[in-house]
Amino acid sequence: KEKENASVLDKTLSVSDVASMAGLLEIVVILWKSIHRSMENNKEARVYTINKFASVLPEYLEVFKDDRCKIPLFMLMSFMPASAVPAFSCGVISTLRNQEEGAADKSYCTLLDCLCSWGQVGHILELICDWLPDEQPQSKSNSVSKRKVQIRDTRPVKPELALVYIEYLLTHPENRECLLSAPRKKLNHLLKALETSKVDLESILQLPGVKPHNFNEATALRAFSLYCRLSIHLQHKFCSEGKVYLSPLEDTGFWLESKVLSFIQDQEEEYLKLHRVVYQQIIQTYLTVCKDVVMVGLGDCKFQIQLLQWSLGIMQTVKGFFYVSLLLGILKEVTGSSLMQKTDSDKEVATLFDTVQKVFQKMLECMAWSFRKQPEEGLRLLYSVQTPLHEFITTVQSWHVGSPVHRGVLSTLIAASVVEISHRLRKVSDIEELTPSECLSDLPPFSRCLIGIIIKSPNVVRSFLDELKTCVTSDDIEGIVCLTAVTYIILVINKGKHKSSKVKDVAATVHRKLKTFMEITLEEDSIERFLYESSSRTLGALLNS
Repeated sequence: KEKENASVLDKTLSVSDVASMAGLLEIVVILWKSIHRSMENNKEARVYTINKFASVLPEYLEVFKDDRCKIPLFMLMSFMPASAVPAFSCGVISTLRNQEEGAADKSYCTLLDCLCSWGQVGHILELICDWLPDEQPQSKSNSVSKRKVQIRDTRPVKPELALVYIEYLLTHPENRECLLSAPRKKLNHLLKALETSKVDLESILQLPGVKPHNFNEATALRAFSLYCRLSIHLQHKFCSEGKVYLSPLEDTGFWLESKVLSFIQDQEEEYLKLHRVVYQQIIQTYLTVCKDVVMVGLGDCKFQIQLLQWSLGIMQTVKGFFYVSLLLGILKEVTGSSLMQKTDSDKEVATLFDTVQKVFQKMLECMAWSFRKQPEEGLRLLYSVQTPLHEFITTVQSWHVGSPVHRGVLSTLIAASVVEISHRLRKVSDIEELTPSECLSDLPPFSRCLIGIIIKSPNVVRSFLDELKTCVTSDDIEGIVCLTAVTYIILVINKGKHKSSKVKDVAATVHRKLKTFMEITLEEDSIERFLYESSSRTLGALLNS
């Protein structure tokens, strides 16, 4: 009877059923985690549980070879002290060392969890640093070098695998905390080793065909990303000591400016196409990390100003708009975080916001240029930036109403919309094509995007209309064509779900301004005369409604 039951059980649940076994092991992991705190307070139960698992887990590793089973098994090992599984724990570093580059089994990264939980992160760092290039050696006197005996390690170095391990440690919070708790000397050594990627990236950009000294292209880009990320984590960890680890990030900004952007500026388009992936990824990586620096409050006003200056340099130098969403994110974080900085002088804050306006204006100019030169790419760009653009405008509206940066951002949005609509009006050759734009879909694409974002918020609509009225009154917007463009914008806003009584105020202002052109238009039969008459009728009807 027992044999029959065993046979039925084998058919129902067999060790060869990998999915079921992996699921059961994962359930055990979840259960252990759920009682982890309770066991910490019950030493007897903890010792009993560890001993029971320690007696069977090594055998499980012999039976279950599939990744799906090994990962939960390694996790269970990490819950126990290394002394409970000595045969396993002694071989972890060796197993990690023997992984093949490019084919590293993901399950083995879980072994890093074990080492971290056992307090052996130093062993990982030692292995990683063995595989990464040394920082530039300092020159030493002959007498010292003669006395020093060097033993050469003949085992192959695996920089790609080292980066895989670093990334795993940085990505998982508990492991990252263990890594950052390592001795500062070792962390600094790791940071310097990763920084050597900058030399290789320079070589890749400037010396095509020459093999980089330390990393290949993909590995150098990955090492550079980890260098930037590690810098910010170290700064966050040791921020009480000042800008110790923010300085390398600032130095990298100057490196980007002097070595990457200056190089791009001097090259022909065909040459740049060959290296587009490299310089674009360098820029994206750096901007992403700097955005995070500002977001978590690590970058002071001076750092933010410098970051925005670099952003202007990028827009002036690099063709393509892969960085626009990132820059909008940076602008949002800068305008939002400025309220948190209590130590910045009024002059620094004023300079910061002035630079924010310059960056935003330059960005819209670049986007508008994209529409004129590459309409399809421009549309793709628009779809990708609508959310970050809306978030930036909302942040400015929420925290800086009535301030110079608020008015500057709104006037830039107005200028961009008026210029595009006016440009389309001037291109029309047949008067019959000139029908007033009353719906959002009637506007040209760039203006459609900008006005579409504005009309989402009633507060933004009111502020936008106030600024629009100011621009018309102060003659920043003048001429029949531009005033017609303003009329179209007013009509679209009036059709939106957030109508405002301010619409009629702006309409009345535009109507009065248009009347100053009455005598001019009577003298000629032109498109401008048609626009004048059409806009006057439209505004009159709106004011009388």
